[in-house]
Amino acid sequence: MNFLYAEQAANQPSLIASLLPLIILFAVFYFLVILPQQREAKKHKEMVESLKKGDKIITTGGIYAEVIKNEPEFLKVKIADNVEVKLDKAAVARKLNDEKA
Repeated sequence: MNFLYAEQAANQPSLIASLLPLIILFAVFYFLVILPQQREAKKHKEMVESLKKGDKIITTGGIYAEVIKNEPEFLKVKIADNVEVKLDKAAVARKLNDEKA
């Protein structure tokens, strides 16, 4: 009976061979999903930090606004004549280029 157990143990795949598909799947997921998302978030953060007075932006809610002041935690924006509001920096969707405005 001892030889049957030894034969069965010899047919078992190694730990590395059983984990290799999971490692490959994680690597593909990382390079196709996580890394591009991190790059996009970094680029968005740099864009928001570089906003200055007079820049035109679009919020995530679709409101066109003009930056009046860039403060550490929020932006002060003008959305209409005599209408200024505080806007969370996370709510900035994108900056409008001069050609598009």
